Amino acid sequence: MKNIYYILLYYCYSTIKKANEYREKHHLFCIENNIRGRIIISKEGINGTVSGKKSDCKKYMRYLKSDKRFNTIDFKIAEYSNHVFKKLNVRLKNEIVNSGMEKLNPNKITRKYIESCDFKDILRKQPENIIILDVRSKYEHNVGKFKNALTLDIDNFRDFKDQLQNLEIHKKNKVITYCTGGVRCEKASRFLLQRGFKDVYQLRGGIIKYGIEENGENFDGKCYVFDNRVVIEVNKVNPKTIAKCYLTGMFSDRMVNCANPECNIHVPMSEKGAKLYNGCCSESCMNNKKTRNYNGTGYYEKRINGYNPYIGYKNKARVKE
Repeated sequence: MKNIYYILLYYCYSTIKKANEYREKHHLFCIENNIRGRIIISKEGINGTVSGKKSDCKKYMRYLKSDKRFNTIDFKIAEYSNHVFKKLNVRLKNEIVNSGMEKLNPNKITRKYIESCDFKDILRKQPENIIILDVRSKYEHNVGKFKNALTLDIDNFRDFKDQLQNLEIHKKNKVITYCTGGVRCEKASRFLLQRGFKDVYQLRGGIIKYGIEENGENFDGKCYVFDNRVVIEVNKVNPKTIAKCYLTGMFSDRMVNCANPECNIHVPMSEKGAKLYNGCCSESCMNNKKTRNYNGTGYYEKRINGYNPYIGYKNKARVKE
């Protein structure tokens, strides 16, 4: 690759007392160093996926690590040929991941991690007393998940806490949670501990780190990511496709949105399936007057009301300090 770009996935739960001020400072640094991506800043910490030239990303990592609030950040790094984001969004929110568990502070509960090498052994042996729990949304695990993992019928991570009744039968088991990069597991695992689960771990660094360190062995399908790549290869040892086209039933992990914005369902759809209804999931959606022009990708850029990538929101977001 002539121009090597980095893709960085990271998070850190750490108190930011003046989140509004820090957002502006952080935003400016990213602009000045051509860093693009999605970054969430909150009173409870920071969470981001960004891309940039290798030199710019190294500078960005040094910038974050030099701040004592974030010196424990574990960056998951992938190389690529260009940017995987078209623009920069640095947003203020009440949580760095939307969980509906704002009062749960992961730093106040002892962390229990399992490393990639140990997790690989567990996947190979599949002990009956260990539950491997995928805390991601169903559109994510439908396209890829770890072998024999327990998955949840949830559309968003904020629905995780409502699954407690379905999970209580596993209270006596050793539970290992996992997600894409680890940020959701920080709250999911601590939520389970608060609700009486005794032996809860999380896969350190999630699917991405496992793919880097152990070549993704026994991860079936592909990993859903929140950038323009949409899905990525993880398993370099024994890969297989598990997702099926929404329209044809053929194996396909090509994730698209229905061209009808009033539907916008996010599903696997093969190129053959997409041609049936011009990028729509049904004939009725295809005939909707608001249907978008299908350009062959099934990707439609999301519009964020009032957001300017160079200055942020026109009206400053109000976040509780």
